[in-house]
Amino acid sequence: MAIYFHHDDLPDGIDLGKEVAVDTETMGLNLHRDRLCLVQLSAGDGNAHLVQIRPGGAEAKNLKALMTDPGVLKVFHFGRFDIAAIYRYLGVETAPVFCTKIASKLCRTSTDRHGLRDLCRELLGIEISKQQQTSDWGAEVLNDAQQQYAASDVLYLHDLRQKLMPLVAREDRTEIAERCFEYLPTRARLDLLGWEDVEIFHH
Repeated sequence: MAIYFHHDDLPDGIDLGKEVAVDTETMGLNLHRDRLCLVQLSAGDGNAHLVQIRPGGAEAKNLKALMTDPGVLKVFHFGRFDIAAIYRYLGVETAPVFCTKIASKLCRTSTDRHGLRDLCRELLGIEISKQQQTSDWGAEVLNDAQQQYAASDVLYLHDLRQKLMPLVAREDRTEIAERCFEYLPTRARLDLLGWEDVEIFHH
């Protein structure tokens, strides 16, 4: 595995293919308070690209173009948060998207274990560490442990998607899954508008 670290944006001319795994790291879990610090990406080739988003840094024009490219599927785990963070701090709506957490919830109804660590263990036989989850992502220099952790959040999303898609299809839930993925950017916008803890479809 190689980890490529970039400041503020992806390099010009980089091609990550038609299916890109994406994750983010923020200062905390409050999207209105806690800034976006890092965007991680992988083409599914075992390598990761980490883009550090620095306050006052250059505009992330290449990263924004990738997030909005209709010809590139962005694969997330719990995309609701990441899509909202990208919209809040980069100002673009990410689409089209796939979320492994939603896919798991639709097809693995015998369990309530849908976290990334659970999916990697149960579907891929891989153990990943969450030790750096609460680390200081706003640091000017990210240490090796932080970079390894950040990379691990995107390295397995392609494989998880390939495992989950047949299970979703087996349960005849492919169409509803696709509708859920299409709705995710809107759900993220609602979170940012103050409806993060309110299910607007309730009575």
